[in-house]
Amino acid sequence: MRLKTAILDSLAEEIVKYKVYPSDNEVEEVAEALVSSHPCLKEPGSATGYGGWKVSLKYKLANYRRKLKRLGCPEVELNSLTNKPVDKCTPAYGVKKPRRAQVNYCPTYPSGESAETLEKIRENLLLDVRKRNNEDTLAAMMEKTFAHRRQEVIRDAPLIADYKTRWPALFCVRELTAEFKRITTVSLLSKFFSKLDAHSSKLMRVSGKKGGVQG
Repeated sequence: MRLKTAILDSLAEEIVKYKVYPSDNEVEEVAEALVSSHPCLKEPGSATGYGGWKVSLKYKLANYRRKLKRLGCPEVELNSLTNKPVDKCTPAYGVKKPRRAQVNYCPTYPSGESAETLEKIRENLLLDVRKRNNEDTLAAMMEKTFAHRRQEVIRDAPLIADYKTRWPALFCVRELTAEFKRITTVSLLSKFFSKLDAHSSKLMRVSGKKGGVQG
């Protein structure tokens, strides 16, 4: 029993480095990989040999998330029952998870900062965005308030118009590309141009069929 607990603890700790809320299929893949790598752990009498491991791992992850919530993990806090509608207050309802490539889905606040201090910086941004030749100052403030924006997007899902009113500094090329990189760790322009190059021949053919001068 101690060995099984140690294995489950290690697996859960490793999984949450990548996803706090893995899907059912992903948990099954981990359980399958476990018994595949260590045949001695295969469950006798089980159709798959890892069904019990899968169930135990799901319970272990649920317990691990409770620990993360006590430690103030924002992604777990946003998915807690206290943040769900009263008539749909179940753990499985509306779980907010990162989409593909969202590496920094729900980051924690910078050390020494809180929702209140970051909101104050946001209010100052509304004034600083009107100043000329202020790009570097804006960039530093936008970097610092990144976690505040992400939690706002995930928790409230605001309309674009409302979001633009609250964060006008975000809606320029420099800050949009910076925000994309903060979330995905990928350069937006490099990604865009690489995809454009990959499809350039098809785009040229489509353009040629429509007539006119290419270029």
